[in-house]
Amino acid sequence: MPIPTYDSLFNPLLQAMHNLGGSASIAEQEDEVAGILKLKDAEIAEIHRGNRTKLSYRLAWARNYLKRYGILDNSARGVWALTTEGQKLQQLDKLDVKKKVQALSHVSGEREDEGKIQPASLEPKEVDWEDQLLQVVKKMAPDAFERLCQRLLRESGFIQVEVTGKTSDGGIDGKGVVRVGGLLSFHVIFQCKRYQGSVSSPTVRDFRGAMVGRADKGLLITTGTFTKDARLEAQRDGAPPIDLIDGEALAEKLKELRIGVHVKEKIVEEVVIDESYFQGI
Repeated sequence: MPIPTYDSLFNPLLQAMHNLGGSASIAEQEDEVAGILKLKDAEIAEIHRGNRTKLSYRLAWARNYLKRYGILDNSARGVWALTTEGQKLQQLDKLDVKKKVQALSHVSGEREDEGKIQPASLEPKEVDWEDQLLQVVKKMAPDAFERLCQRLLRESGFIQVEVTGKTSDGGIDGKGVVRVGGLLSFHVIFQCKRYQGSVSSPTVRDFRGAMVGRADKGLLITTGTFTKDARLEAQRDGAPPIDLIDGEALAEKLKELRIGVHVKEKIVEEVVIDESYFQGI
């Protein structure tokens, strides 16, 4: 089936939030909504524009509307939760949601998006700046992207972070050590992939094959997304675990660490991409 329009996702998203216990990450929402709608892998992976899938893009709109409607809220750590009012509701009138949210926006100008007329100020911030940032990152040379990942890991507390740059090293782009509590340390190898679409489970399996016996954990970083099977493969029972960082998480981490990203402190947050930083690596 084709991916529903953003307003037709209001109720599947509400149902997904109830199914997940009232709170969920964006990835958990997408998986649950895809299950509710019985979407096929090819439909889930269909790209809307740039890096974002149609499902991800339209769910971002749906979340934005339901947050303004007062039944969803999100924390600084990217976890979404039903509000007290949202916990009481099992069904929504999508026309009522759109009418009230658009009335709240107080916007005189309008723009057309996804075949619908949308107030310009309702554009979800997570759609806007993240897409812009990822487009900049995807233009980087492969070795520059590896250095960017190296910087990100160092800023995140990794030590002895090295980029190997060996094309014959089984897909391993670098290694590092992460310390926990100043006592325990874990050796990690990582792979960096500038992907337009989704990373599949065979890629995860190949990476695991390269890391076995060489590190305690693996880290796979991409500008794209991971299929559901890839996420399941990464945490398969009995296999060495692999942590996954998709484009959305990468963008959030770059923003959090202020790597090539400036956040202007205003009443409404404005994220500015410093393209010169990425071009100069």
